[in-house]
Amino acid sequence: MTRKDRFGLSAALTTPFDAEGRIDLARLVAHARRCLDRGCDSITLFGTTGEGASIAPEERIAVFDALIAGGVAPKRLVVAVAETAVGTAIARARTALEADVRAVLLLPPFYFKNPSDTGVFDWYAAIFAGLGPTARDVLLYHIPSVTEVPLSLPLVRRLADAFPGVVRGVKDSGCDWPATEKLVAARGELEILVGDERDLARAVRAGGAGAISGMGNVCPERIRRLAVDGIDDPAVADLVDAVVKVPVTPAVKALVAHVTGDAGWARTRAPLEATPAGAAAVLAEVHDRVFPDTRPGRS
Repeated sequence: MTRKDRFGLSAALTTPFDAEGRIDLARLVAHARRCLDRGCDSITLFGTTGEGASIAPEERIAVFDALIAGGVAPKRLVVAVAETAVGTAIARARTALEADVRAVLLLPPFYFKNPSDTGVFDWYAAIFAGLGPTARDVLLYHIPSVTEVPLSLPLVRRLADAFPGVVRGVKDSGCDWPATEKLVAARGELEILVGDERDLARAVRAGGAGAISGMGNVCPERIRRLAVDGIDDPAVADLVDAVVKVPVTPAVKALVAHVTGDAGWARTRAPLEATPAGAAAVLAEVHDRVFPDTRPGRS
């Protein structure tokens, strides 16, 4: 894979809510365009950072339509699908793929704990069969801290070998460098995208293809250097160290609120809660210390 062909950087787009708890479409579109303008190759919708499990089907359609109307091309969108029923996962993935999105980020069947690799393989295989000729560009999502369904290296290789042209790659959010290193080494034609920004640059230097990054919402120019150029950035690592000390999704939103000067970004949807003021202040202090050239409100 050439440097030009690599996946690059996708912002794991966080989802803004208004005071009534509705998705703020205008704010979302403006933020998506800002991330793209500042170095992201694409944006990923409805993932972990985007609170996708809290967003209803009709809201997903409204978000997609608003982005297209706002000038964001479908080929710059990755759509996450988090469903346990095969039929529902097929419907969600087909809708996205037929809209010509760049890729689908497909979580494993997270409700069923400790399934065998064979069971998970059969689940993915049933989805790919149901998608038929529309099946393409699927990114397997390894995030065991959330799903409790890890995607082992043998399972990933089995899926890739059985479904060439369908399984495009893996988003590895396992936050386990030895496992990431093995996955990158055994990637073959797969694109390996690393979720932990602290491991991102060395993964790219070893052959990783980029990242779907929550911190891409906050400092996309700096994350791009890791995801595309493979250049380490101690300031990013320091900020991520601070973020992971508190619930991550609200923490990312607190940082977006800080750098944009827009306090509304801090809102979350139940069951998540906004980062408490004291913790948000600590995150803001770390951000301003490690990125002294960034002025809040000018992101």
